[in-house]
Amino acid sequence: MDAESLACAALAAEGWFIHGRRIRTPAGEIDAVAERDGLLAFIEVKRRPSLADAAAALSQRQQTRLLAAAEILLGANPGWGAQGVRFDVLVVDDAGRVRRIADAFRRET
Repeated sequence: MDAESLACAALAAEGWFIHGRRIRTPAGEIDAVAERDGLLAFIEVKRRPSLADAAAALSQRQQTRLLAAAEILLGANPGWGAQGVRFDVLVVDDAGRVRRIADAFRRET
């Protein structure tokens, strides 16, 4: 199973509703968008041989792209995220283990 499928299955098992996978915007692609109890999470999935390697794989450039893509999606879907928005990274290792880094980064104000 691919990393995005493993990540989305883990989210669904925790009660998250998956709005979409591999959502393309003019600013770039978001691996998944999920919501639970009004909290919206933009999900970046990283797969590497180890969870530690996967956790270290998100670059500043990717964060900037995700922030821009999220702004586009929020503008197009004003009902999403009534209780807040965050950016999570789900890391997947070669054994298929999935771990979440909740609120992995934020937009600097």
